[in-house]
Formats: sequence, C-alpha cells, structure tokens
Amino acid sequence: MLEAMIARPGRVMSKEQLAAQVFGLDEEASSDAIEIYVHRLRKKLEGGGVKIVTFRGLGYLLEALSD
Repeated sequence: MLEAMIARPGRVMSKEQLAAQVFGLDEEASSDAIEIYVHRLRKKLEGGGVKIVTFRGLGYLLEALSD
C-alpha cells in the first residue's frame, strides 16, 4: 500500500485504487480491510516525516511533514 502511494506523489488514491494495487484484480477486498491497513501503516509511519491524510469520500494521500 505504501509503495502504491509513493508511486503517485501528491495524488489522492481512492480505496478502490488501493485495493486494486494491493490485492490485484483476482482478490476481493472490503473497504474495511483498506481502512485497517491504513490505520496500521499510519502507526508505522509515526515520526518518519510523512503521514497519511484522509479526504473523506475521496481517499488517502501520502504527505510529507514540514519542519
């Protein structure tokens, strides 16, 4: 998921786009699964200089933190 977000800097990725990138077309992924992965990834990124921003109804954006 992180790799998919890094590949599209500055662009909001919908849950459907993330699911297609992470799980592929052969597997079904619920929106709950994507939310769980985003939650876990946020915890791992704490203090790393980047964060995941939620745009309600649109998706997620990986954003660099400014000092």
